[in-house]
Amino acid sequence: MNQAFEAKLRGDLESLKRAGTYKRLRHITTPMAPEVRMEEAGDVIVLSSNNYLGLADQSEVVEAGKRGLDQYGAGTASVRFICGTFDIHRTLEERIAAFLGTDASLSYVACWNANTGLFATICDQGSAIVSDELNHASIIDGVRLASKARRERYKHSDMQQLREKLEAVKECFPIVVVTDGVFSMEGDLAKLPEIVGLAKEYGAIVVVDDSHGTGVMGKTGRGTIEHYDLTGKVDVITGTLGKALGGAAGGFVAGSAALIDTLIQRSRPQLFSNALPATVACSSLAAIDYLDSHPELVGILRENTAYFRAGLERIGYRPLPGESAIVPIIVGETAFAITISDALLKRGVFVTGFGFPVVPEGTARIRVQISAALTKDEMDRALSAFEDVGKAVGILGKP
Repeated sequence: MNQAFEAKLRGDLESLKRAGTYKRLRHITTPMAPEVRMEEAGDVIVLSSNNYLGLADQSEVVEAGKRGLDQYGAGTASVRFICGTFDIHRTLEERIAAFLGTDASLSYVACWNANTGLFATICDQGSAIVSDELNHASIIDGVRLASKARRERYKHSDMQQLREKLEAVKECFPIVVVTDGVFSMEGDLAKLPEIVGLAKEYGAIVVVDDSHGTGVMGKTGRGTIEHYDLTGKVDVITGTLGKALGGAAGGFVAGSAALIDTLIQRSRPQLFSNALPATVACSSLAAIDYLDSHPELVGILRENTAYFRAGLERIGYRPLPGESAIVPIIVGETAFAITISDALLKRGVFVTGFGFPVVPEGTARIRVQISAALTKDEMDRALSAFEDVGKAVGILGKP
């Protein structure tokens, strides 16, 4: 190792530690569930996972993955178009498309790959992309890769500015408007009816990354698009299989048959990366089937979210408003958010503090994520810890 470079890295890391913004990995020794065993803290209640429906350790989902391993082995060991594609990939992709109401879909090893593979494929010279400023980092990086396109950002959910940006690029083709369905750090929803209306007016296509909406929003968990009764009216949906739908890994793009065939031909993460592991494809398929058979999970998730949000407000916190299962509490500086997170962990609650560069300076937050699998007892114990820590750090009034 180059010693000067190594010294620089160590110095940068020490600076993070002195500033109180150094991130520490926590090591879990049991399946992801409402309560887990953690090496650093013992038994803890989890309020920081995307396991919204509690399917990560659901027996049908786990067993499907095991059967997939026995039937297909560890993986393709190569790219799908080179070595062939397992029939389970086709089955899963057909199931995703049917679930979301699109013609077709294509799986990737992660939604990050799906987003970074999409925009550079469909946006060339003369095209334009208009993106919400708070879109996920995978969208931001995907848009950056579309280097020949004109790229514009509009203020978060500001429909007047979106109109202005669309007016500015109206001579371009295609015009792509891209937004998260549920914004992961805010917990709020995109204004999809207005976005779809503006896109129609300007001849643009709409791309929605619904990673935090799939399994969470809508009457049957089909996401933010179902929530707004817009099924069939959004051109492209990207999403993940690694949150509500089983929690392992995987992502997808869903849309028209022509779009999916184009991605098979030209999308770089599809052309140069191995396929989604068959075990994940099998468990994800089982997760979708389980959700379809147990739509009550979506209602339970909503009830749990409302219960916990009301509990936070009762003891004096003021979380950001929102309809999703994400309940963010703004606390200010990054080091303070990490201090609160560490204090909660000592009291048996695992919830992460987020700060810069994940969110803007001065808006660090504790991001609570609710699961349908949480019991009232677990939520009450977590709320008690939040009250104790809030008083100890000065956010809440002293007793």
